[in-house]
Amino acid sequence: VQLQAFGGGLVRAGGSLRLSCAASGRSFSADIWGWFRQAPGKEREFVAAIYRSGRDRSYADSVKGRFTISSGDAKNTMYLQMNSLNADDTAVYYCVARDGSFQGARDHHAYPYWGQGTLVTVSS
Repeated sequence: VQLQAFGGGLVRAGGSLRLSCAASGRSFSADIWGWFRQAPGKEREFVAAIYRSGRDRSYADSVKGRFTISSGDAKNTMYLQMNSLNADDTAVYYCVARDGSFQGARDHHAYPYWGQGTLVTVSS
């Protein structure tokens, strides 16, 4: 199974982007889908996660109120709507997935499935 993330690009500060993530196998499903990001010279950081199509969600403080994670109609898709983007949001964004408890959703070590990353660049 492969995850594919797309939707990144160049946007001006204050603008919006919508990232998508899809699994290669139609039968693939996961309890938890999420996003991590890594900016140049910085460590990978948690962005958002969703549990079982919306039963629970978790956001990093830095994106809370601006980003929204959601599940697609198909069980193997997931989205990240990003609004009010600023320069600090510039990073490569990775989608992830795993089964299990929502506890520990912010730990990137817990995810066996990773997308290839999509670059988001916010110009000031």
